[in-house]
Amino acid sequence: MTELTKLSLADARQGLKDKSFSALELTEAYIGAIDAANDKLNAYVATTPDQARDMARASDAKLAKGEAGLLEGIPLGVKDLFATKGVHTQAASHILDGFKPEYESTVTANLWRDGAVMLGKLNMDEFAMGSSNETSYYGSVINPFRAEGSNANLVPGGSSGGSASAVAAWLCAGATATDTGGSIRQPAAFTGTVGIKPTYGRCSRWGTVAFASSLDQAGPIARTVEDAALMLQSMSGFDAKDSTSVDLAVPDFAAAVERGVKGLTIGVPREYRMDGMPAEIEALWNQGLEWLKAEGATVKDISLPHTKYALPAYYIVAPAEASSNLARYDGVKYGLRVSGKDITDLYELTRAAGFGREVKRRIMIGTYVLSAGYFDAYYVKAQKVRTLIKKDFEDAFNAGVDAVLTPATPSAAFAIGDEALAADPVAMYLNDVFTVTVNMAGLPGIAVPAGKDGKGLPLGLQLIGKPFDEETLFAAARVIEKSTGTDFSPTRWW
Repeated sequence: MTELTKLSLADARQGLKDKSFSALELTEAYIGAIDAANDKLNAYVATTPDQARDMARASDAKLAKGEAGLLEGIPLGVKDLFATKGVHTQAASHILDGFKPEYESTVTANLWRDGAVMLGKLNMDEFAMGSSNETSYYGSVINPFRAEGSNANLVPGGSSGGSASAVAAWLCAGATATDTGGSIRQPAAFTGTVGIKPTYGRCSRWGTVAFASSLDQAGPIARTVEDAALMLQSMSGFDAKDSTSVDLAVPDFAAAVERGVKGLTIGVPREYRMDGMPAEIEALWNQGLEWLKAEGATVKDISLPHTKYALPAYYIVAPAEASSNLARYDGVKYGLRVSGKDITDLYELTRAAGFGREVKRRIMIGTYVLSAGYFDAYYVKAQKVRTLIKKDFEDAFNAGVDAVLTPATPSAAFAIGDEALAADPVAMYLNDVFTVTVNMAGLPGIAVPAGKDGKGLPLGLQLIGKPFDEETLFAAARVIEKSTGTDFSPTRWW
């Protein structure tokens, strides 16, 4: 029989339904895989094996009674940004040291309602600020992929690097993740997995540690398009506790996966053909368009003229919101406390010790752009640009475009500790060049593995859809997934 951890989420569901194995057996297989691999990959920052076994036994009881939920008995990893009752929730930051909430995030509560099993909390960039998972207080996550002929460790992308690495290395059947500027789609592209950022408001943000509240959105990372659809179906839904949650029925996403693209119009934005784009990224993009055309889609050149302003506008809006959101971490009620001679000293010493370098940098940028002399010049202008970016997409969709195809990232995974990127934060920020527009406009976007570079590393394509039309993205992504004919499993070295 195939190793239980190698089964897709959908196949694991079927196996449980057919009683080929039990939820406890499946869970034990994943616990064993984590124990064997996590020292090398650093994907998990906390594991919950006893809780996982209890949840699996409960799932077996439900399966025996024919009362199985959508994800009954499926072992999942949870990004350390989601509150999990009584379990380590620290956003991979020292400033939340020892924090274990007395409540559950809505997204994880939905998953447990549907029978999923929690394996533990996954590593990430601190407070979701990063594109490489090198800013975590718990150290860098390692990508399970390596370049051919090399033993060098590569980044898994960020901020959801632990989620992507764990899914790619068979350490969970799927994982929760969040996306503020590409933090689901970029790591998915780097690890040969599927990641979808749904429309802003599709998943509740309640109980999820905030980075930039108008941009953050939860979504899944999984091994296949169908698996991602099943997870998103469970994670989604209206939540009265989140004022930005949209009261819309959750579609049967899994049913849309095999719908195909016949009759759809796929937009190709000319502004994404950037100077210096690697030839293999350009070739992959063209190949993706050919696959969609072969299945009956029409390709149409479009213009998104304000694309070039998206990245600078994003790096004003996101840090501004972060500087406000992270002001609550002061060492008084929970988390790290570094005592000082007075309350101001306590605040300063706690924050100096508790926040990492990248988080401090973004707080400083955010505080600057919100300051009295610069608010209109920077923050207000960035919000106006954001409105124009959103209108660009609206114009394209109103002109008959059903989805937009772009590259997911400007390159394959790069080395941990890359000196050029470490020396120049802006160079690191450029990893989000293809993804930030989606967050600025509040649209859904999916990254799907579509090929490999010359060194055998995964490359992904991105599909961007109309608001609350994730179904079309799943259908189009499935066409690409079927057309690749490529195995995106890493060669096990760990």
